Amino acid sequence: MEIEMESPRTPHSATGSANPVPAERLPLITSIFAADPSAHVFDGRIYIYPSHDIPSDAPSDDTGDQYDMRDYHVFSLDGFGSPAVDHGVALEIGGVPWASKAMWAPDASRKGGRYFLYFPAKDREGIFRIGVATGSSPEGPFAAESEPIVGSFSVDPAVFVDDDGSAYMYFGGLWGGQLQRWQGGAYDSERAEPSGDSPALGPRVARLSPDMLGFEGPVREAAILGEGGRPLAAREKDKRFFEASWMHKREGKYYLSYSTGDTHFLACAVGSSPLGPFEYRGRILSPVLGWTTHHSIVDFQGRWYIFYHDASLSGRDNLRTVKYQELRYDAMGDIVPMDP
Repeated sequence: MEIEMESPRTPHSATGSANPVPAERLPLITSIFAADPSAHVFDGRIYIYPSHDIPSDAPSDDTGDQYDMRDYHVFSLDGFGSPAVDHGVALEIGGVPWASKAMWAPDASRKGGRYFLYFPAKDREGIFRIGVATGSSPEGPFAAESEPIVGSFSVDPAVFVDDDGSAYMYFGGLWGGQLQRWQGGAYDSERAEPSGDSPALGPRVARLSPDMLGFEGPVREAAILGEGGRPLAAREKDKRFFEASWMHKREGKYYLSYSTGDTHFLACAVGSSPLGPFEYRGRILSPVLGWTTHHSIVDFQGRWYIFYHDASLSGRDNLRTVKYQELRYDAMGDIVPMDP
């Protein structure tokens, strides 16, 4: 089904129906098409920082040009019984001096009374970098720094602040996200994703500087290990990292979750340090309707929730909508697998 519209349809209510749909199965955001939801709790309120899907005539291919994104909206809600409030445009491509296009999946953080919006975009040479914008309110507006973060590349920034106040950024995505082009330490448009028994590429992680505007120390790979402590192989496409890394901490364990991309799962690996290594611990979400899977995980009022997207309203993978489910953990501390 092809739907050439900017605003999604409003779904049926979860109440007042002969066959009511559970609230967590309904789209959370209906004012625009939105994807890649990064959820945070600031001062007791849930804030969601998604990408903004708009209709595009670009063909669907491995470069991701069909994801034509030009701005960011911020949403908030008091809880899951209240509607998501659209606070409008928080940052647009015209306000980013170094960027040319493709404002893909963002994330946000807070330090003191200052809020930070982290985002990828292609520079004037078509290379993905990661930028940062700041504001005095969680809903924005945000003012972008004049240059991208020095040493940044690829896509999907996710910022985690540990209990001691140290902040880390996880990032990277294959294919259109260009991570494979950086294997030699510099951008090479001819480099391809590893194959066969070669070690799969892992997400990148870097510690953020105290001002939250740059990297402090080197960018390193967050190793994901399989059986016997060996790195996952590139051929293990149902397990290996592809994009959309996210970090959360529970009971002293660091949970690195991510998308397997072309096999369409969300998976999780667990470690004892935010820098890894991480042990692969299985799938946490089965494939959604649509090609991509991108998520976040947040603790709200003592319960854990996963936010993700699918294409259920439009039938088109570049016009997506945000959903959520409650997470559950087993006795070993592993996340119980879910269906979307």
